[in-house]
Amino acid sequence: MTARRDPASWTPESWQSRPRAHQFTYDDDDALTRAIETLRRLPPLVTSWEIESLKGMLAEAQEGKRFVLQGGDCAESLDACTPDDITARLKILLQMSLILVQGTKRPVVRIGRFAGQYAKPRSSPTETRTIDGRKVELPSYFGDLVNAPEFDARARTPDPARMVRAYHHAGLTLNFVRSLCDAGFADLHHPEYWDLKFLRSASLSEEMRARYESMSAELASALRFMEALGEKSVDDLSRVRFFASHEGLNLYYESALTRRVPRRTGWYNLSTHLPWIGERTRALDGAHVEYFRGIENPVAIKIGPAADPVELLDLIDALNPDDEPGKIVLITRMGADQVASVLPRLVHMVQRAGRRVLWLCDPMHANGIVTPAGVKTRRFDDILSELEQTCDIHADEGRPLGGVHFELTGQDVTECVGGATGLCDEDLHINYQSTCDPRLNYEQSIEMAFLLANKLGR
Repeated sequence: MTARRDPASWTPESWQSRPRAHQFTYDDDDALTRAIETLRRLPPLVTSWEIESLKGMLAEAQEGKRFVLQGGDCAESLDACTPDDITARLKILLQMSLILVQGTKRPVVRIGRFAGQYAKPRSSPTETRTIDGRKVELPSYFGDLVNAPEFDARARTPDPARMVRAYHHAGLTLNFVRSLCDAGFADLHHPEYWDLKFLRSASLSEEMRARYESMSAELASALRFMEALGEKSVDDLSRVRFFASHEGLNLYYESALTRRVPRRTGWYNLSTHLPWIGERTRALDGAHVEYFRGIENPVAIKIGPAADPVELLDLIDALNPDDEPGKIVLITRMGADQVASVLPRLVHMVQRAGRRVLWLCDPMHANGIVTPAGVKTRRFDDILSELEQTCDIHADEGRPLGGVHFELTGQDVTECVGGATGLCDEDLHINYQSTCDPRLNYEQSIEMAFLLANKLGR
């Protein structure tokens, strides 16, 4: 029996003895205890069977037999637990996945950043603003799982009761997602019905416009052929499934929903299918690695440009000492200007060591900029550049990129600049909704999927 599963060396709470657990603290110990005990009594949000099913798909993706699309909001809002918001998130992921199926000729595993992505790490534990001529310092907003975005002392105070509220909203979201998947998305079978008005943009070259239109027509024809062949919808022919994921930032929440299950060995985090460790919390001796090394879920790890190859191998070994297939997902977030100088040595070192991992590209997080007006945004071209460079690096190492990780929304927001529609800095105020990081909107996401499919298809 490995140390990872040895109950003498690991428990769901053993992380509390390690440093740097959280950037935030709960002041009311009694309220924290009540919230944790409440969560421990509630039913699980996902099942071990679903988790093991995803792990099997990720193992196939590690062998190049599947492609992974992971995406969703930067930080979910409890107020966005509505039918329209949830349906829009699923719709954009499904449409992008169908485009990627066309380009990669591989089944796509759909993983949403939803039903739990309520916590968000911040670069500083506090935020300072000038109010009525004086500087006011308050805790940073860490997502609705921890506190509220309004800049006042009561809202920004971490509240343990929010973990219970988040649990209920996650459960409602998952129930609705499962219902939608069972019912099917009839309007998604025909790409000609999608919102592709960016194809009419004057900034789009005729070559690119023709390429998009050709891919869209080919996809529509293929789906109609599948429907006619089976006299069923494409959902019936290949059942659409979505898996949930979120960053396991708040370990009080994660450990309270970590359980043993009948007829299986080990402990499962039953708050989500695929939890991940962030770039800021992946210290080998830290609390998050201590917690994650003991769960049976597949585990994703965000890897930034400062990653050391030797430390990365140590991290992989700590989280997956048996080299179990489908267990480890490495999500790289390097930045368009650094990926070419950093990523190749990491990929080469891991492959030379023979570790079984799945590489995903997150082209969003290291490409943030701030406009002269002080608005956080990302450039479409920077996102695309990192994505294309990452594809080339993996191809050079002899194994195609295994998947992508986007912050996106199905809504018509104006948070990232660029793309065929030509959003610029002056447009950001039109519909900027994110309380944390900027997301690709619907049209930018679809365009990115077309570009990625074309790249991978070549």
